[in-house]
Amino acid sequence: MVALAVPAGTDGRLQIEQGADALARGAAGLHFHFQGDSASFAVGELAERLPLATTWLGYTVSQSPDALLERLRTAGNGQPLQGYLRYTPTTLPEGAELLPFRTTLRRCLELARGWPAFTTLAVNGMYFGNRGATLTQQLAFSLSTAAAMLEVLPDEASGLTTAEVARALHLDFAISPSYFPEIARLRAARRLWATLLHAFGLPAAGAATLAIHAATSTWTQTTLDPHTNLLRHTTEAMSAVLGGADSIQVAAFDCLYQAPNEFSARLARNLPVILQEEAHLDWVADPAAGSYFIETLTDELARAAWAEFQALEAQGGMAHARSRALEAVSQSGLEKFKRIATGQDVVVGTNRFQNPQEKFDFQPKQLLRSRDFDTTRATYPSEVLRLATALHFERRANQDKQATLVLLGNARVNEEIAEAFWHLLHPSERTATPPRLDLAPDSYSVLFSKPEEATLMYATPAQFDHLARVVQQVPVGHTFDIPSLITSDLATLLEAVRVFGFKEFVVEGHRTEEVLARLQGR
Repeated sequence: MVALAVPAGTDGRLQIEQGADALARGAAGLHFHFQGDSASFAVGELAERLPLATTWLGYTVSQSPDALLERLRTAGNGQPLQGYLRYTPTTLPEGAELLPFRTTLRRCLELARGWPAFTTLAVNGMYFGNRGATLTQQLAFSLSTAAAMLEVLPDEASGLTTAEVARALHLDFAISPSYFPEIARLRAARRLWATLLHAFGLPAAGAATLAIHAATSTWTQTTLDPHTNLLRHTTEAMSAVLGGADSIQVAAFDCLYQAPNEFSARLARNLPVILQEEAHLDWVADPAAGSYFIETLTDELARAAWAEFQALEAQGGMAHARSRALEAVSQSGLEKFKRIATGQDVVVGTNRFQNPQEKFDFQPKQLLRSRDFDTTRATYPSEVLRLATALHFERRANQDKQATLVLLGNARVNEEIAEAFWHLLHPSERTATPPRLDLAPDSYSVLFSKPEEATLMYATPAQFDHLARVVQQVPVGHTFDIPSLITSDLATLLEAVRVFGFKEFVVEGHRTEEVLARLQGR
């Protein structure tokens, strides 16, 4: 399946043309992801270019899914469609089970009646997976989201039954490079789905027809040594297929920093084709069946996820305990940040086997400034330090006389950045344990790049906001997005940093410049 992002304010004609070309080149389906309102989407053009009744198409929208579905139904002349609809409202991206969305979802169910190959209710487990949730958490929280929908969406007035709601549900998962655990996770999902259906008085056999849509994980993608993403995507796609996913979406290896391009799109499109046409991974329905290791792992994951699910349900489920679930995901993400920063978890090209002479295919300055740069990924704390370091030494080589403040991260990553600095020192130069930071709990990490040296500093959000407003001359009261990179003359930034009370960080008596030189391989 090929993903096509439809920018806000466009009619998607370019993406429709690209999709038609991808299908002609071997893609099995398309996924249109709307970054804004889908009201202007050229549904008529889509119906002319592609036969809606026989083309597998997915749609992700954040608003008015029923309006899009109604237009598709009209364009398809009432014929059954194939694919799925994923509704991810901004306030509830993992699902839309809360009261404000029920009328909309019931309308979608009514519009898709008689479409057996089209599922309209998404359980967006990718939301948890791409924020660092463990496999157990992803399963448990996805089940809880599905349970909420099964409980609240059936409606006697419109004739919607629990069975009809269950048939319309599909699970969406982000697949990480953990090869065997991911295979077991997808197998455990079907086992748990059967248990959930039984709890609602439905035949457990319905788990066999549950639609599972898998996508390569954004959480594990990297900008450093980006071709390693091709290896990650290959194992992720294999896990998805062998685990029993019904569709797999492979991202372009360079999508974190490049606009869509033919080269990386072709590689992403051909990967599933090779797995199907050359490796023949689709020849066996459940190739992992009977493997003691994977069967045991599947059982362990299912038991742990069911226990987590029951604990959440005892607190009211996702409808009432969502904050607890998201806090658990946040803690799991922080633990992953820490393991990568300390080298406990290896990310090839980022924290192990790095290429100090790597030539970036992007401008670090532009990437750090971009609002589209994904800062939620597991490797971001390590990457942003490396990118800021590259930017600093590039400015020094160019004899840039200005100074720059680079926002490295918030309180979630401060300890990890400090530990990364500590680990760059030789064992003989550091204490037995990483330094403890005496900071306000919401502090930012900032790299102050000056013409002669760089300094790692910390500031509260208020301090950084005030400095940015003063340096960029933004009036008080005006709407202002905190920038990730501030450039000015050295005297201005030196004075601003002093006045607003930024705090310098010194690791084991070594200046920041010395540590960064080691990171840069100097």
